[in-house]
Amino acid sequence: MSTYRAAQVTAPNGTLELTEREVPQPGPGHVRIAVEACGICHSDAEFVTAGLPGVSFPEVPGHEIAGRVEELGDGAQDRGLRIGDRVAVGWFGGSCGHCKPCRQGDFMVCANLKVPGWTYDGGFAEKVVVPADALALIPDELAATDAGPMACAGVTVFNGLRRSPARPGDLVAVLGLGGLGHLGVRYAVAMGFETVAIARGPQKADFAKQLGAHHYVDSTSGTPVGEALQSLGGARVVIATAGNSEAIAATVEGLAPRGELVVIGADFTPLGVNPVQLLMTGRVLRGHPAGTAQDIEDTMAFSLLHGIRPMTETVPLDRVDEAFQKMLAGKARFRMVLTTG
Repeated sequence: MSTYRAAQVTAPNGTLELTEREVPQPGPGHVRIAVEACGICHSDAEFVTAGLPGVSFPEVPGHEIAGRVEELGDGAQDRGLRIGDRVAVGWFGGSCGHCKPCRQGDFMVCANLKVPGWTYDGGFAEKVVVPADALALIPDELAATDAGPMACAGVTVFNGLRRSPARPGDLVAVLGLGGLGHLGVRYAVAMGFETVAIARGPQKADFAKQLGAHHYVDSTSGTPVGEALQSLGGARVVIATAGNSEAIAATVEGLAPRGELVVIGADFTPLGVNPVQLLMTGRVLRGHPAGTAQDIEDTMAFSLLHGIRPMTETVPLDRVDEAFQKMLAGKARFRMVLTTG
């Protein structure tokens, strides 16, 4: 019997431990991937703790997957896939194809969206079986350890920016300089926006400038963030990558008339925004999910064109719980990435 290693938790809030599993055969429309790298996203914690509905145990997290196609299920070849193809899978782990959003072509908000580590075993493993429509082809020039994080963190901020109303030259602010925010600043600069980085503490100003930000706002300086943004002319768009409702709400007053707040960072605490803040100046508050397989390919292509890569710290799979705890404690170097090699 052929086996592979997977990192699982057997109960909510459990420790990630390696286990041996029998190698599965992909069913119709599915493929088996030999995982080379998998990023650790903060939302993986919601699966480990059963903070999201429908999580079952034993649970194998991981939705920033990069590897190679190892086996094709019936029909998967119809999508042009071949054994050996380099592929990535992100939060978008497949769609149903028959719900109303899917019939309208909006696969990212599929009513039956499949997410690796939630609706099926994720990528904290040496192998994973996924629906064929979830696969994004990785360019040869991009390392697996970069492609994995781009399939979730990268595509989320890239899509959030390119689908916003901002145009080159507009003032765009990125709230947070963590795993998503550091990429958001670089993408915003590359897209031609006058870019503001917002974070806590004066010590992050130099890092923001290294990323290319034109301005830095220290949210702890005593000057309200909204006031600081208005002193720069008001933001056409704020991309909120920080998972903190209070910090997100503090940016609303910094929006220009008809400016848009794009919420990416996840927090279960209600936003402290009142209707008048939106009504009087026509401001827009919008939530933004990640992106489809095509969006991921677009993100990787743009990143190659502009020399953008995630800042990562790689850790072998057998140290998975150590890496996961480091991410939870906020001590990670932006993106922790597990490797199987």
